[in-house]
Amino acid sequence: MIEIVAVGGMPEIRPGDEIAALVCERADLRHHDVVVVTQKIVSKAEGRVEELTGDDEDARRELVERESVRVLRRRDELIISETRHGFVCANAGVDLSNMPPGQAAVLPLDPDRSARRIRDGIRARGGVDTGVIVSDSFGRAWRRGVTDVAIGCAGIAAIVDLRGTRDAGGRVLEATEVAIADQLAGAAELAMGKAGGVPVAIVRGVDDGWFRESSVRAEIVRPPAEDLFR
Repeated sequence: MIEIVAVGGMPEIRPGDEIAALVCERADLRHHDVVVVTQKIVSKAEGRVEELTGDDEDARRELVERESVRVLRRRDELIISETRHGFVCANAGVDLSNMPPGQAAVLPLDPDRSARRIRDGIRARGGVDTGVIVSDSFGRAWRRGVTDVAIGCAGIAAIVDLRGTRDAGGRVLEATEVAIADQLAGAAELAMGKAGGVPVAIVRGVDDGWFRESSVRAEIVRPPAEDLFR
């Protein structure tokens, strides 16, 4: 059975705050829980917040372009770009939602490292071995709506490779790689919500075989040579 538990009572995060300590104070963590934290609070804790002047679209556009290594598409105010991490997303992940007026959160410099730091802090304080996922809301090409995906992870598989195993009918799977970290991020978002002010959730009951060192950037981001769409 999979259980998803929202972690309530998190304070407003400021630069220098230690997310691991705040989570341990508010959650009864167990061995092999998966702790999912939103990119927003990680960016705030790491000081990845930029000042913007009012509704200055030019300043926002400049910030998006600064956070991009490549702009792929533009439509009115929307920019689809590639970030330094290899993510292809709207506005390079620059986010004004749930931020004070005049501020924008930008993506952590290294979300995998951010996840490792939180995981190490939880282990040091709580004495439990957990997985940690840093999540963010992304749109998908050819599909409407957004869903949360993993942009960083530690201690939990980013991808579970089923190639070479057999399906229920005995057929050998040749191309199936499951994005476990993305699935867990999306599941956690069901408990956190978009506007409820809950930036952390715990996913409990995950397969023990999925716990290992991993990297979203190394495992989920498709190498350019394999990309048929850009």
